[in-house]
Amino acid sequence: MTRRPRIVAFDVMETMMMLHPLRARFEDAGLPGEALGIWYARTLRDGMALTATGDFQPFRRVAAGALRAVSARRAGAAAERVLDDAAVEHVLDGLASLPAHPDVEPALRRLAAADVPAVCLTNGAGATTMAFLDGAGLTDLVDRVISIEEVRRWKPAAAVYAHAATATGVPAGRLALVAAHAWDCHGAKRAGLVTGWTGRLEGRYGDVFAPPDVTGGDLVQVVERLLALDAA
Repeated sequence: MTRRPRIVAFDVMETMMMLHPLRARFEDAGLPGEALGIWYARTLRDGMALTATGDFQPFRRVAAGALRAVSARRAGAAAERVLDDAAVEHVLDGLASLPAHPDVEPALRRLAAADVPAVCLTNGAGATTMAFLDGAGLTDLVDRVISIEEVRRWKPAAAVYAHAATATGVPAGRLALVAAHAWDCHGAKRAGLVTGWTGRLEGRYGDVFAPPDVTGGDLVQVVERLLALDAA
């Protein structure tokens, strides 16, 4: 039986953090705003591929390489690094100042009212995530940030979720992972965590993945349904 979590971990990028305002920085760098989605998908793919082969590079290095690859692809197969280092840094520096989705703060406040701590579990850099939380006024509602930098694996590797359970001091079955990505929920579920998926990004949960324990249209609904699980 799935039990009520003692701690809830939130994925950050696209679950808590809005990525679409970063389009303006893509345009500053001479790329179309719609390249944002291709870049982010490539960043995730490359990070996961490194983990699958037993290697690791931190988010910023993988994201920079993906950004240069996307820009070169648009310029032609023979193009070398189209974006210079300053343009790449300009785009990636924008991650720290992105806004939070409007359902993030009320979801975190609902957990605080129920005395259930919240943490972040991110493929991103710890320092960038802390800056995002500070800028969004959420720092006081999050106990800690757990980054893949600590375990040198990208989600959805089981080691990342196991590390989160160890770092928070609770059994995997009493730690929840909340995400807007079905693949993230699948990884957490296979690692023994309780899972909550919000459909506001993907719309429909992927049939190939292990189903989440709770779902909701937004993070507040997900949190309410996690809190409604048996606490015994």
